[in-house]
Amino acid sequence: MTIDDKTRTELEAAVFRRLVGHLRARTDVQNIDLMNLAGFCRNCLSNWMKEEADAKGVAVTKDESRKAVYGMPYEEWKEKYQGTATPEQLAAAKKVHPGH
Repeated sequence: MTIDDKTRTELEAAVFRRLVGHLRARTDVQNIDLMNLAGFCRNCLSNWMKEEADAKGVAVTKDESRKAVYGMPYEEWKEKYQGTATPEQLAAAKKVHPGH
């Protein structure tokens, strides 16, 4: 595939928006499940967004980057959708992503 940088960036941005939209729609999938299966979760995506903004000198708060991923304030999402992780899920998450 040969495409110019602008088109590649536009495609990557579109894919990111689709991924975020998919994760917003799949509130039944818990972050701990994502972490254990894929090694990242919604919080990781929001952290990556903030880190990239920081690297470019763009003022984005942690709350703003989380809202961009979750589609609502993080605390609201947790209250509506976050379940309680089992001890087994937590142990598995520590193996997949230590320090998370």
